[in-house]
Amino acid sequence: MSFAQSYGQEVTGTWKGKLSVQGAEIPLAFHIEKTNGALAATMDSPSQGATGIPMDTALFENNQLTLALKQAGVKYVATVDAKKLTGTFYQGGMELPLEMEKSEKTIPGNPELVTTDAALVELGNLDKGDYKYSVEDYFAKPKARTFRFSPNGKYLSYREKDDNKKNHVYVKEIATNKVTRVIEEKEELIRGYGWANNNRLVYVMDKGGNEDYHLFAANIDGSDQKELTPFEGVQVNILEGLKEDEDHMIISMNKNNKQIFEPYKINIITGEIKQLFKNEDAANPIAGYNFDKDGNLRGYAKIRDGVNFDLYYAKEEGKYEIIKQLNWKDTFSILRFDYATDNPHDAYVVSNLESDKSQIYLYDLKADKVIKKIFSNDKYDVSSLSVSKKRGYELDYFSYEGEKSVIVPVSDYYKKLHAKITTKFPDHQYSIADKTDEEDKYLIFLQSDKLYGVYYSYDNKTGEFKLLYNLMPQLKEKDMAEMRPITFTSRDGLTIHGYITLPKEALQGKKVPLIVNPHGGPQGIRDSWGFNPEAQLFASRGYATLQVNFRISGGYGRKFLESGFKEIGRKAMDDVEDGLKYVIDQGWVNKDKVAIYGGSHGGYAVLRGLTKTPDLYTCGVDYVGVSNLFTFMKTIPPYWKPYLKIIKEIWYDEDVAEEKAIMEEVSPVYQIDKIKKPLFVVQGANDPRVNIDESDQIVKALRDKGFDVPYMVRYDEGHGFGKEENSIEMYKAMMGFYAKHLNNKKTTKPVKG
Repeated sequence: MSFAQSYGQEVTGTWKGKLSVQGAEIPLAFHIEKTNGALAATMDSPSQGATGIPMDTALFENNQLTLALKQAGVKYVATVDAKKLTGTFYQGGMELPLEMEKSEKTIPGNPELVTTDAALVELGNLDKGDYKYSVEDYFAKPKARTFRFSPNGKYLSYREKDDNKKNHVYVKEIATNKVTRVIEEKEELIRGYGWANNNRLVYVMDKGGNEDYHLFAANIDGSDQKELTPFEGVQVNILEGLKEDEDHMIISMNKNNKQIFEPYKINIITGEIKQLFKNEDAANPIAGYNFDKDGNLRGYAKIRDGVNFDLYYAKEEGKYEIIKQLNWKDTFSILRFDYATDNPHDAYVVSNLESDKSQIYLYDLKADKVIKKIFSNDKYDVSSLSVSKKRGYELDYFSYEGEKSVIVPVSDYYKKLHAKITTKFPDHQYSIADKTDEEDKYLIFLQSDKLYGVYYSYDNKTGEFKLLYNLMPQLKEKDMAEMRPITFTSRDGLTIHGYITLPKEALQGKKVPLIVNPHGGPQGIRDSWGFNPEAQLFASRGYATLQVNFRISGGYGRKFLESGFKEIGRKAMDDVEDGLKYVIDQGWVNKDKVAIYGGSHGGYAVLRGLTKTPDLYTCGVDYVGVSNLFTFMKTIPPYWKPYLKIIKEIWYDEDVAEEKAIMEEVSPVYQIDKIKKPLFVVQGANDPRVNIDESDQIVKALRDKGFDVPYMVRYDEGHGFGKEENSIEMYKAMMGFYAKHLNNKKTTKPVKG
């Protein structure tokens, strides 16, 4: 924030204009205010769902306004004339003319619907009791996390939280214990980071949760920090880190067309970018690329007619031909090429073309034939394996998820390592969080239903395990609740799996209140066994939690997945209700004290549950949930549009009269009159998947009926809250809401806003 000196023109207020970039118009807005003689400014990019981005420079001198955001490489310099700004917008080497006019400030959605912070705090204060653990104990981010070795093992990187809840990236030199803060987290969250090579780290950030991820890089001493992809409205995905070419990575971006992604080779030092392949058929775009370890494009999957995929493969270098024609429901994908054989066309693939469950095969892509089936499971899909580059790409293990995570050792080397780990840490799940290129050091991550997570280092030379870091030392395993796998039969005969987390009161024979928690997605997603902070918080207050892997959940085979197509809000909800009946019949829960809570599709399931079976639930909490299937389909991000036909096959197609009628039936906004029970709604204003209008619609409709509906909106969040302070505030209000409606505690006044 810089001090301003005014020369006859007024710059405070809201200014709006449009950038013209490659024929596309991108609306922008700047909001400028003065406090104690200093200017402060924020920027909105409405087309990208980003609002309130703080500028770190706001300077007005000699009738020239300068606004800048150094981290994003953005600057705007303009002269002021009455109600007009005339100037140049600079970003990523571009200089674009930009005129802006004085306007009124607008923010996403209807702010008049939003409940005040004071009212939400009062609601949260109802969660009072002799509790050993607070909301912060479960949802404050760990002091340190995401530990990683440099490839050569000389350094250990991690994220560490400061007093302002910013999670910076540090690098520790193992030999000297010297620690350097390499990446500073400012207003925008660092969404992920990793080692690109022994000297350089890469990380990704978006703006306010809009999911337009940009790629950044920094040296291990913090120098030469650079935004590598400074393209407004463009999303970056990392496709390959190249071990054989340590200064480059392969990424994909929707830079040329917002609806489709193309691959690029990027120099992580200079930022130089080279496009590797063109994805020019927007009607039938490429949906996935297969590169080998040397960065060569070996194959790609291309959409055909919106619902089919053609798998292209280069039997000869640079000459791609179709080897498989698949329906989108088919699974056939390359996990990795097999560099342990003499045939360069051998690969590990996962496929369900010959079976209901996905299986792993060794496959000759040039001959288009199976060499042999190498791993399968009768009950669950399998799709994961690990090989050792150090040992000539020897196959080490398979893994899959059943009731719990399962690792199946293959190589003699890994059988010995697996035995050491499981003997040392029985009754816990483990994963290899990282290992050095020489396999002399390992990071072992341990977890269970009662343990949030602990890192151990393992020295392969000495055979010694050392405790590195306990992520949540304040949460004692002996105090945590048991998460128990359950299996039951649906009303139409399907076997359904799930989990029940039981507080100690339930184990002592008391029938406790229950929170039903349907998962998001919904297709291909599933709930898993392990530490669940939400379920543990609920258990600490005496509530059980039910999680049902209803039909359409992933991991249980193709038939089970497809049995949920066109059944969202119908048979998928029946499965949730049948799971509720099952746990009531077991004598664990009080059938008259049942809440339903979920996020994304789970939020939709909350609204659908309160309209489909209005007498079943006591109350509901809708977190970024869909309320109107029609508007949901119309507000999807542009890069989802190539998959719209597939989305319609999973959900519903309003162009089919019968399905349009179903959409009206299962869209909660059209069934408001059926809601009888209290509802709490939570939304991120910049959500690119579930537009804020989805939540506004349901809140307004219920408010118009006279319902008391708390509504929490955060204007610096997207599809789910990423900022610690916002999450904690949400869970505090949520626990107060449960206390009010499951434990009959009262506020002094209605919680509207």
